[in-house]
Amino acid sequence: MEDITFRAINVLKSADIIAAEDTRHTLKLLNFYNISKPLISYYRHNEDTKKDILINKILEGKNIALVSDAGTPGISDPGEEVVKLAIEKDIEIVPIPGACALINAVIASGISTKAFTFYGFLPLNKHLRKEKLEQIKKENKTVILYEAPHKLLKTFDDLYEILGNVKCVLAREITKIHEEFIRDDLEEIIKNIKEPKGEYVIILDLNRQEEKVDFSKISLEEHYIIYEKLGLSKKEIIKKIAKDRNVNKNEIYQAFINYPKEEE
Repeated sequence: MEDITFRAINVLKSADIIAAEDTRHTLKLLNFYNISKPLISYYRHNEDTKKDILINKILEGKNIALVSDAGTPGISDPGEEVVKLAIEKDIEIVPIPGACALINAVIASGISTKAFTFYGFLPLNKHLRKEKLEQIKKENKTVILYEAPHKLLKTFDDLYEILGNVKCVLAREITKIHEEFIRDDLEEIIKNIKEPKGEYVIILDLNRQEEKVDFSKISLEEHYIIYEKLGLSKKEIIKKIAKDRNVNKNEIYQAFINYPKEEE
């Protein structure tokens, strides 16, 4: 309850209507702060119909505050859909700063915050999931994921299979009563998770310490292998080699046109 800002409370007090993910959940918050406003349910499975209703009420002159059960509305949340529609209708969107699990998790993780990528929830479809994991494998920065408790163990197995035993921080129930951080490698975390409970943020340390290489002293093939081991595609490797050596990428492409590991 204390994570909410003074500004957010004032917005809720001044709104004509509050669009809530779970009206019962939001009612607890409103009662705590003695706020009484009409509520409309707006969540993942009714967004297609409800977003039009919300937009029409705004066009009628109503001010609507959008809230989520936890965290920031619009982050891996159906709020993004009504925001898109509102922008199409030239309706002003005002962001209200507040609690956000991914930001709070990464700043307390101990893993680099210089550059990070947020992937949200991994796809459920096996093919799309594997594609996404292969994409993550190529990252050279901190990677952040969300996961539900009943899918956590399967997700960790998939991460271990594709990424290997990388350093990881598992953050649970961020800013809530049972907040917890587990900092270890994937293998140890998998061994020690018994009964996952709560909402999770997974932070993966994929920051590679790239060695300073004098490219003028190695062959083109050795140069290629350096990037190949990082999981880059042939197209990406050629582009990087050309940049490293300050030459035209067509020159590098010609050098590897018949390379045995050429990708179709």
